[in-house]
Amino acid sequence: MLIQMQRRGQNLRASLPFRGRFPWLSMVYSAAANAEDMSVMVETRSPANPLFLRDEELRQGIELMFYAYRDFTFESDQQLKRYQLGRAHHRALYFIGRHPGQTVGHLLSILKVTKQSISRVLKDLLEQQYVEQKSGPRDRRERRLWLTEKGQVLERELTDRQSQRFARAYRETGADAVEGFRKVMLGLLDPAERIEVDKRVRGAGR
Repeated sequence: MLIQMQRRGQNLRASLPFRGRFPWLSMVYSAAANAEDMSVMVETRSPANPLFLRDEELRQGIELMFYAYRDFTFESDQQLKRYQLGRAHHRALYFIGRHPGQTVGHLLSILKVTKQSISRVLKDLLEQQYVEQKSGPRDRRERRLWLTEKGQVLERELTDRQSQRFARAYRETGADAVEGFRKVMLGLLDPAERIEVDKRVRGAGR
């Protein structure tokens, strides 16, 4: 692009009349050609290049995510307290419902918590009959997880209000923003996980 702009200026200067007879006029035309080159450079500069995001814009994104997550989880947190459960239980309920029959190992890979943590959460959910556990059809050592009817009711109750928030935000911002949000969320993930998570999210619940 820069080479092309330089050539445009050179061509304009080369075609100037009276260069030999009126050197001062050649200087005027040269200045005009340089100004034209600069105008092309200004016009082709992208004001929204993400490579030039300011630190303040990044910090605003971090803060907005904090406030959004605060309100996104508030109502479900209040409901969970009534059942003496916490966010870890909600996450387990949600992903067991999205991937019924998954193994405990698969759930661990999604939540990225320790075995001790998932064991405590599943113990509570099993004892309160929100989740049932069965051996795998081929490997009896596998522990596969399903929501009970009681668990499905609770999971739906917890997730419905969050779904309403997403529906409202999507309606207010439009289809382009929905796709943009999806890309931003995937972009926040570690690069090695993006394709797998995208497949998992799109394929869940089918």
